[in-house]
Amino acid sequence: MTLPIHRTTVALLATRLTLGALALAASSMVSPAIAGEKQDWVGTWTASPQPTWGTDFALPVKMMPKLENQTIRQTVRTSVGGRRFRIVLSNEYSNVPIQIGEIRAARAGKDSKITAGTDRAVTFGGQAKATVPAGAPLVSDPVELPLDALSRLSISVYLPQPTPISTFHWDGKQTAYIGDGNQTASETIAAAQTTDARTLVSEILVDAPANDGAVIAIGDSITDGNGATLDADNRWPDVLAERLVSKHVSVLNAGISGAQLLDDAMGVKASARFDRDVLAQPGVKAVILLIGINDISWPGTPFAPEKSLPSLAALTTGYLQLAAQAHAHNLIIVGGTLTPFEGALSGTPLDAYYTPEKEALRQKVNNWIRTSGAFDAVVDFDLLLRDPVHPTRLLPEFDSGDHLHPGDKGNRAMAAAIDLGQLIKN
Repeated sequence: MTLPIHRTTVALLATRLTLGALALAASSMVSPAIAGEKQDWVGTWTASPQPTWGTDFALPVKMMPKLENQTIRQTVRTSVGGRRFRIVLSNEYSNVPIQIGEIRAARAGKDSKITAGTDRAVTFGGQAKATVPAGAPLVSDPVELPLDALSRLSISVYLPQPTPISTFHWDGKQTAYIGDGNQTASETIAAAQTTDARTLVSEILVDAPANDGAVIAIGDSITDGNGATLDADNRWPDVLAERLVSKHVSVLNAGISGAQLLDDAMGVKASARFDRDVLAQPGVKAVILLIGINDISWPGTPFAPEKSLPSLAALTTGYLQLAAQAHAHNLIIVGGTLTPFEGALSGTPLDAYYTPEKEALRQKVNNWIRTSGAFDAVVDFDLLLRDPVHPTRLLPEFDSGDHLHPGDKGNRAMAAAIDLGQLIKN
């Protein structure tokens, strides 16, 4: 089953603009003192935009279809720090603009609480109110609040008008709080509901003069952190960010749960979003690619009941195209082998997620990743996470419990296995 993806012409053009160019455009609207300063913008956090889906899909959206006269407060954790920051909003998969009543940002406290004395208004061209165009992003003015590396930022967005939610990030792994009325300046949110999905906020950029660029992790739910503990920042890109702090290199998690290499699924296919999620990022130096297990496992399940397994040739062609795009932009690309999944989701309606035929294809793909030379380096996540006694299964200590996604310990092992020297060239 392929979910319908609705893109306007504006969205197609917008995804071809770099966030660096957008940042320059936004800076032209702020004071000359800021516009005249040397600025070194780099992404410090991201959540890749996805289109929402209908009730006929196997998984719930986890967001109300519409917000109105409500505030949503979301928390993000930075990778590198900076002397000021910008917030990027996304309305990519909508054909109507979104009216912003007010946005405020502050250093985050526990749960929905913000840290006293750190609350700042977020403006767009000097104005508190803003419109996020249909099918496009919107970049804020610089916010004068220094952020430390690995710090937590709270962003509160007030939506005064009926606002259909068409663009979101399903597997946010962080609790967001939704309350009635404009609570953007409140110390805590009087929440009517919570969700661990994200909406509107898609990226944080920091002005970090000492930054040495960014590493992008692009993949599916294993990169998005599906098996990691909620609100704990334990996804493998989070842990990799901790390792790279001293190198002044940020890590952006461009994982989308349910994402595929070849087809649109719970997000557009990797080749269609590589421009936006990798090449458009300011200062990107390297990309780690871990994707393909859903292309292999979804066919024959309620996710894609009519689909057949892709061929090895189709998969390798997809990988080669991503490698070619990276190399055309002088980026290092590291390929990750696909992790074991025998027993995945057994006893659920997705019981056919694993079959011996699918396992045979995974083995062929991994052999190609290891031996083809398509990538500048390979990180063998399969070898790292598999049970030596039963190598088609995850090692129990690394298993989140669903036999597909690594848990916290598995995520930490994945981050530790990455050779930093393969990402950073002096």
